[in-house]
Amino acid sequence: MTLSIALAEFLSSIPHWIATIVIGMLPVSELRGAIPVALTIYEMSIPEAYFLAVIGNMIPVIPLLLYLEPVSDFLRRWRVWDIFFTWLFSKTYHNHNERFEKYGTLALTIFVAIPLPITGAWTGCAAAFVFGIKTSHALLAIFIGVLISGIIVTVLTVTGIGLIEII
Repeated sequence: MTLSIALAEFLSSIPHWIATIVIGMLPVSELRGAIPVALTIYEMSIPEAYFLAVIGNMIPVIPLLLYLEPVSDFLRRWRVWDIFFTWLFSKTYHNHNERFEKYGTLALTIFVAIPLPITGAWTGCAAAFVFGIKTSHALLAIFIGVLISGIIVTVLTVTGIGLIEII
């Protein structure tokens, strides 16, 4: 049983539109799981499934973009977290900064738009934080990426090539 189907069964006692939003909000499934569940299990219309999954996927984005830095700063009070974040930022910046400087928010949009595991809005927020992309630019890039990803997942699901087995 896939994670998305398990989530759908777990959320079966609540209205399907709320369940679709909740599945879209979760970092593991995001809209890659919400759209196939909404279309195949809940039998929603394509526009309804797409709209609800995008809303769900975007709900955590603003809090993540606003609070990743304060949480990081708070955790840096402890030596182990300070070492971790210093390592993370220096390694990521060293290995990928040239590409992000060259392509900036376009790279973030493309990264979020690719509907594969480990890509998506949650990871896009982390990348925006690590690379220091302004919140307003990151929000727009992630939103556009989520819209594109939603289209891709919807097309794959409707044509039967669905990603539900991957998730």
